[in-house]
Amino acid sequence: MTDNLQQSFKALADPSRREILMHLSKQDMTIKEVSEHFDMTRAAVKKHLTILQQGNLINIQKNGRERINSLKPEGLQTITEWMDYFNKFWDQKLNNLQTAVANYTEKDDVKNK
Repeated sequence: MTDNLQQSFKALADPSRREILMHLSKQDMTIKEVSEHFDMTRAAVKKHLTILQQGNLINIQKNGRERINSLKPEGLQTITEWMDYFNKFWDQKLNNLQTAVANYTEKDDVKNK
């Protein structure tokens, strides 16, 4: 696993950071605006935002004295691509389950005739 991907998963490991991402998915926000959604200090929010930036999940852009935080969709795409690899295992399991249910239903229909 690459260091960038490792940082992304580290960033997603915390529920507060996942919630911050949900807020940033709706609009760009300053640290103050993000802080208004949480019962924590601005310093704590800033630390969470820094970890999200290190995980390549958000952009932080300075605008005068403010720092504007925005979602970075391409960072999420990297995680999605990594996880998509494992979908094939679920797909196969679900296909096997569908086949088993169909076979069971067919046997049940034959018994009832």
